[in-house]
Amino acid sequence: MPSNFEKKVWAAIDKIPEGSVLTYKELANKIGHPNSARAVANACGKNPFPIKTPCHRVIRSDGKPGGYSAPGGINKKIRLLKKEGINLQDKN
Repeated sequence: MPSNFEKKVWAAIDKIPEGSVLTYKELANKIGHPNSARAVANACGKNPFPIKTPCHRVIRSDGKPGGYSAPGGINKKIRLLKKEGINLQDKN
Protein backbone atom coordinates (compact mmCIF):
# COMPACT_ATOMS: atom_id res chain seq x y z
CA MET A 1 0.00 0.00 0.00
CA PRO A 2 1.61 3.27 -1.05
CA SER A 3 2.07 6.01 1.52
CA ASN A 4 0.50 9.46 1.19
CA PHE A 5 3.99 10.83 0.55
CA GLU A 6 4.54 8.41 -2.35
CA LYS A 7 1.14 9.32 -3.81
CA LYS A 8 2.04 13.01 -3.55
CA VAL A 9 5.37 12.39 -5.34
CA TRP A 10 3.72 10.39 -8.12
CA ALA A 11 1.02 13.04 -8.61
CA ALA A 12 3.72 15.71 -8.98
CA ILE A 13 5.64 13.52 -11.44
CA ASP A 14 2.49 13.22 -13.55
CA LYS A 15 2.62 17.02 -14.01
CA ILE A 16 6.17 17.12 -15.45
CA PRO A 17 5.69 17.84 -19.15
CA GLU A 18 7.29 15.72 -21.84
CA GLY A 19 10.71 17.09 -22.73
CA SER A 20 11.26 18.51 -19.22
CA VAL A 21 13.04 17.25 -16.14
CA LEU A 22 13.10 18.12 -12.45
CA THR A 23 15.72 17.12 -9.93
CA TYR A 24 14.77 15.05 -6.93
CA LYS A 25 15.37 18.18 -4.80
CA GLU A 26 13.20 20.38 -7.04
CA LEU A 27 10.41 17.83 -6.84
CA ALA A 28 10.79 17.67 -3.04
CA ASN A 29 10.45 21.46 -2.91
CA LYS A 30 7.46 21.39 -5.25
CA ILE A 31 5.54 19.03 -2.94
CA GLY A 32 6.41 21.01 0.19
CA HIS A 33 9.10 18.69 1.57
CA PRO A 34 12.34 20.58 0.83
CA ASN A 35 14.58 18.25 2.82
CA SER A 36 13.21 15.04 1.34
CA ALA A 37 15.09 14.62 -1.95
CA ARG A 38 16.21 11.14 -0.94
CA ALA A 39 12.67 10.13 0.01
CA VAL A 40 11.49 11.43 -3.38
CA ALA A 41 14.09 9.21 -5.05
CA ASN A 42 12.86 6.24 -3.02
CA ALA A 43 9.26 6.99 -4.03
CA CYS A 44 10.35 7.09 -7.67
CA GLY A 45 11.88 3.66 -7.19
CA LYS A 46 8.53 2.35 -5.93
CA ASN A 47 6.53 3.83 -8.83
CA PRO A 48 4.16 1.02 -9.94
CA PHE A 49 3.62 2.56 -13.41
CA PRO A 50 7.02 3.90 -14.55
CA ILE A 51 6.02 4.93 -18.08
CA LYS A 52 2.53 6.21 -17.29
CA THR A 53 3.90 8.13 -14.29
CA PRO A 54 7.10 9.35 -15.95
CA CYS A 55 9.64 9.09 -13.15
CA HIS A 56 12.34 9.00 -15.84
CA ARG A 57 11.89 12.80 -15.90
CA VAL A 58 13.31 13.10 -12.38
CA ILE A 59 17.11 13.35 -12.25
CA ARG A 60 19.97 14.08 -9.87
CA SER A 61 21.02 17.64 -9.05
CA ASP A 62 24.38 17.10 -10.76
CA GLY A 63 22.64 16.46 -14.08
CA LYS A 64 23.19 12.71 -14.03
CA PRO A 65 20.20 10.45 -14.55
CA GLY A 66 20.01 8.81 -11.13
CA GLY A 67 18.31 5.44 -10.78
CA TYR A 68 15.51 3.79 -12.68
CA SER A 69 13.74 0.74 -11.30
CA ALA A 70 11.72 -0.14 -14.41
CA PRO A 71 12.85 -2.97 -16.70
CA GLY A 72 15.86 -1.82 -18.69
CA GLY A 73 17.19 0.20 -15.76
CA ILE A 74 19.28 3.31 -16.22
CA ASN A 75 19.85 2.67 -19.93
CA LYS A 76 16.10 2.70 -20.50
CA LYS A 77 15.80 5.97 -18.54
CA ILE A 78 18.48 7.58 -20.71
CA ARG A 79 16.79 6.30 -23.90
CA LEU A 80 13.39 7.66 -22.79
CA LEU A 81 14.88 11.06 -22.03
CA LYS A 82 16.77 11.16 -25.33
CA LYS A 83 13.52 10.32 -27.12
CA GLU A 84 12.06 13.44 -25.44
CA GLY A 85 15.04 15.53 -26.56
CA ILE A 86 16.96 15.50 -23.27
CA ASN A 87 20.57 14.36 -23.32
CA LEU A 88 22.20 13.65 -19.97
CA GLN A 89 25.51 12.25 -18.96
CA ASP A 90 25.35 8.52 -19.64
CA LYS A 91 27.10 7.47 -16.44
CA ASN A 92 25.47 7.42 -13.04
